[in-house]
Amino acid sequence: MPIKIQSDLPVKEILERENIFVMDEKRAVHQDVRPIQILILNLMPLKEETELQLLRSLSNTPLQVDVTFMTVESHESKNTSMSHLNKFYETFQTIKDRRFDGMIITGAPVEQMEFEKVDYWEELKEIMEWTNNSVTSTIYLCWAAQAGLYYHYGLQKRPLEKKMFGLFWHRVSNRKIPLVRGFDDMFLAPHSRHTEVPMEEIRKCKELTVLAESEEAGLFLAMAEEGRKIFVMGHPEYDRVTLDGEYKRDVEKGLPIELPKNYYQNDDPQIKPLLMWRAHANNLYTNWLNYYVYQITPYDLHGTPDFAKGFTRD
Repeated sequence: MPIKIQSDLPVKEILERENIFVMDEKRAVHQDVRPIQILILNLMPLKEETELQLLRSLSNTPLQVDVTFMTVESHESKNTSMSHLNKFYETFQTIKDRRFDGMIITGAPVEQMEFEKVDYWEELKEIMEWTNNSVTSTIYLCWAAQAGLYYHYGLQKRPLEKKMFGLFWHRVSNRKIPLVRGFDDMFLAPHSRHTEVPMEEIRKCKELTVLAESEEAGLFLAMAEEGRKIFVMGHPEYDRVTLDGEYKRDVEKGLPIELPKNYYQNDDPQIKPLLMWRAHANNLYTNWLNYYVYQITPYDLHGTPDFAKGFTRD
């Protein structure tokens, strides 16, 4: 799948080295297709790392995807330069009159704070409300999943006794749902968080359909409104060494951190970790783009007045 990005986005060179088909604006204008419009609200501190991870994840279907990155205005990024943000990122004010086929809202390292204490919470609430009528399907990742469950359904998060950190086994709960089509009965996926939304509260919420969960890590995947809202409690987009970097960072800082579970061979952090979740991660994003974005969204985004009714492409 060609991913359309700005020609000078720094991660473009890395993607090309990995044989991922990326297309810049000049080439895209010669394609006689309507690309899928995907908006990514990147709340992670290391934004270029997250850009690369998500672009990799979106690169496994024959669809042409036009990606727009967005940042919040009510928070000053300390780990990404303003020149990068100004050049490659939009703000809500500049895109709020547009419509998008799909959206991804990333996690953020603020999970131990109350939602209302997060400096961009009011802005994020406005964005989440806007998705109801302006985005065909939205994926909420990790902390964003907790924020979305809280905002849309009033589900409270709670602190964990210790960090949920590593690779955990999950079981598919509902095979009839296309979002998990092609998944194995059991699969590994990364988690890295200090809080959770209890499974008993999720099951009580009639609007939610649980699609995959773990006896140890709890919810991994749920959806609502027939896929208009998708909640992913882990980090399927993580690279091979992301957990490794987080672990060694916390060790260097003297923070209390255990080895990531099921991650290092023989629990030896000096051995290169095996990549054991990429196939299911790719499958998740491919199914999302195909069944909940491409086959639902209208061909003419600007000519459709009511997203709530559902659509089929011409």
